[in-house]
Amino acid sequence: MIVLIVLLVLILVIVFISLKVVTTGYVYVVERLGQFHRALQPGWNLIIPFVDFTRAKVSTKQQILDIQPQSVITKDNVKISIDNVIFYKVMNARDAIYNIESYKSGIIYSTITNMRNIVGNMSLDEVLSGRDIINQELLKVVDEITDAYGIKILSVEIKNIIPPAEIQQAMEKQMRAERDKRATILQAEGQKQAEIAKAEGEKQSKILQAEAEKEANIRRAEGLKESQLLEAEGKAKAIEAVAEAESKAIRKVNSSIIESGTNETVIALKQVEALKEMAKNPANKLILPNETLSSLGSIAAIADVLKKDSTGFKKSTVESK
Repeated sequence: MIVLIVLLVLILVIVFISLKVVTTGYVYVVERLGQFHRALQPGWNLIIPFVDFTRAKVSTKQQILDIQPQSVITKDNVKISIDNVIFYKVMNARDAIYNIESYKSGIIYSTITNMRNIVGNMSLDEVLSGRDIINQELLKVVDEITDAYGIKILSVEIKNIIPPAEIQQAMEKQMRAERDKRATILQAEGQKQAEIAKAEGEKQSKILQAEAEKEANIRRAEGLKESQLLEAEGKAKAIEAVAEAESKAIRKVNSSIIESGTNETVIALKQVEALKEMAKNPANKLILPNETLSSLGSIAAIADVLKKDSTGFKKSTVESK
C-alpha cells in the first residue's frame, strides 16, 4: 500500500515537472541533453523530466534599450555627448541565445561604434540639424549587424545632443542675434508697408481731388455755357422784338403815308429832324440859304400838323374838303 502511494506521488511529481506553461509574449528555449531541442510557444507544453532543460526565457515583445550618453568628436573637432534609445524585437529566440553571449550588449556596442563613425564625418551644425539622417544611418547599419542575432531593430532615436558649455553659450548668442535680426527685419518691413500704404493713400486722395476738381470745372464750364446761351437767346429775342417793333412802326408810317398821300410833307419833316440832330453838336455850324429860311415856317407848320392825332387829322381833312 505504501509502495503504491509512493509511486502515485512520484508520477504526480513527474507530470508536474513535465508540464510547462508559457505565457503570451515569451518563448522558452529548451535543450535536450545539452543541445538545442525546441522553443516552447505560449500555452501548455510537455517536456521529458531530467532530459529536457529550459535554457532561457526570451521575451518576444517590443523592447526599449536606453543607451547612456556617449562622448563623440565631430568632423570639426567638437566634443559632444549623445545618448540614444533603441526599439527592437526578438524574432528568433534560438539565434538570440546561441549566436551571441548577450544580444543586448551587442545592440548597445554596435550602436555606439557606428554612431561615432557617422558623427565623425559630420560637422557640429550638420549633427544638430541632421538628427533624422543619423537615425536612418544607425538603423540601417545596426539592423544589418543584429540580423545575425535574430533581432529586428525597429527604430533608433537620438534622445539628446549636448555640446560643450562654451559652444552652448556661443549658440545662445547666435540665436539671440538671429532673433534680433529677424525682429529688425520685421520692424523695417512693417515700416516699409506703412510708408507704402501712406503713399498709396495720398496718391488716391490726390487722384480723387483731381477728379473732383475736373468734375467741378466741367460743371462750371457747362453752367457758363448755359448762361451764355441763355444770354444770347435773350439778346436775340430782344433784337427780334426791337426789329419787330421797328417793322411795325415802319408799316404804320407807310400805311399813314399811303392813306394821307403827303409824300413831300414827310420828306420835309425828315429834313427838319436831320437839321435838328446836326444842331445838337456845338462844333457844327449850319449855313442856310435864304430860300431854306423862308421855307422853315411852312415846314414847322407841317410838323405840327403831323404831330396831331391821326383822327383829328382826318377830321380836318374832311372839313377842308
